[in-house]
Amino acid sequence: MNKELIIRSSADAVDFALLKDGKLIELHKEEETSNFQVGDIFIAKIRKPVAGLNAAFVNVGYEKDAFLHYHDLGPSFTSYLKFIKLVSAGKLKDFSLKNFQFEKEIDKDGAVADILSANQSILVQVVKEPISTKGPRISCELSFAGRFLVLVPFSDRVSVSQKIESKQEKDRLKKLVQSIKQRGFGVIVRTVAEGKNIAELEKDLQNLMNRWTAMSKKLPTAHHPSKVLGELNKASSILRDVFNDTFTSIQIDDEELYQETKDYLAEIAPEKQKIVKFYQSKDTPLFEKYHIERQIKTSFGRTVSMSKGAYLIIEHTEALHVIDVNSGNRSNKANNQEDTALEVNMIAAAEIARQLRLRDMGGIIVVDFIDMKDPDNRQVLFNFLREEMSDDKAKHKILPPSKFGLVQITRQRVRPEVNIETREENPNNLTGDVDAPIQIIDKIAFSLEKIIKDHKKVKLNVHPFVAAYLKKGFPSLRSKWFFEHKKWVKIIPRDAYTYLEYHFFDEKGKEISEK
Repeated sequence: MNKELIIRSSADAVDFALLKDGKLIELHKEEETSNFQVGDIFIAKIRKPVAGLNAAFVNVGYEKDAFLHYHDLGPSFTSYLKFIKLVSAGKLKDFSLKNFQFEKEIDKDGAVADILSANQSILVQVVKEPISTKGPRISCELSFAGRFLVLVPFSDRVSVSQKIESKQEKDRLKKLVQSIKQRGFGVIVRTVAEGKNIAELEKDLQNLMNRWTAMSKKLPTAHHPSKVLGELNKASSILRDVFNDTFTSIQIDDEELYQETKDYLAEIAPEKQKIVKFYQSKDTPLFEKYHIERQIKTSFGRTVSMSKGAYLIIEHTEALHVIDVNSGNRSNKANNQEDTALEVNMIAAAEIARQLRLRDMGGIIVVDFIDMKDPDNRQVLFNFLREEMSDDKAKHKILPPSKFGLVQITRQRVRPEVNIETREENPNNLTGDVDAPIQIIDKIAFSLEKIIKDHKKVKLNVHPFVAAYLKKGFPSLRSKWFFEHKKWVKIIPRDAYTYLEYHFFDEKGKEISEK
């Protein structure tokens, strides 16, 4: 398995595409105007507590007030407020907490109105970016994410990622961290810390402590509201969260960003510095070079094509996402209907896991798989879907298929869903819009796969522009079809056709209809 990170920079945004074996699995955009990223920490003031919601609205400088629930205050909230007050007033200059006198923990079932009041100064962290008409979701339980560890001030707990399966390794990591952490700071050990030595962990912990100190130093002079600590730039945060030994290439078309990324990689994985490349070609844009633009056009529509003619229909309602799995009019090589259903469902499960990450879909997702009567097959599908989603860093839960073939998924959403318009103005000067023209190539390929095995010769009639595209380059798309199907497809340009029109004919000139 090869992973590649492709980073494209423009005047107002930076786009990040994560590829797995050449296939787009994640797409992120960092805009210059984005001031509220997950992980950012603000010094702010309470606007008003709301007893009915047991929450408070907080002015963090966004057009809509941020939402802070009582349960997001954290058990050590009283100590936390005391620290902010002393530091802001310049009375506390030792930020290590080793001599700090902690207060009694708050009642976990208490009321927000008993603790918070209007205009109270507070330090908060963005845990969910503004989505739709809602402001940011914030928390007072601060955390500082590093490569191997997450630092949690005002806590003494050490916990280890559940994804590390070995109990022996968990115990080893826990003992190491307990020996190096300071009083008053909790630590969460991340999955990538597995197998790391104490020197690597200690270096990561010290970097996090330095960030905590740098933030604390800003408090005495910070105005309200203002950002006192920003998350890493997007490239660094992606590398921090997903980078591992399977990465084979990082391509960047901006020299400054290239140098920043190389410097960050030198800190977390010096031996991998050589995989960072500065892309300088003027002839082919970076996203075109790796076929990312085409994958975007074919992956974000309402209909998503898959192999062997199967496809997904993805609908988004106010309450949830609904995904329908369809087998299409494909030829059936399986022995029976149950085998066909399992085969299509397995293909769909892999694509659904990709789509959830690619679009960053969150909330409730209901998938209507093709119904299977055999409970063993339903279990196979369930296990396969869980395995495919195991790389997904967003918190999620999957319920086993019901008797109707429905699978329910909940997935954490902390950022707005990626939504890219894939329909374009009709190129034939007709009213309305159509699927992006690049999708016609995939439709032709799917149609050809279904019909070519039943015919000795196949002729394809298409618009001259499409014909030229199919024949260009070496190997051309037509050559690739020949290598795959062992049959040559004759392509005939037709001036009378509209841009997106195509028809197949057999050796006698009779039109071939898709079964």
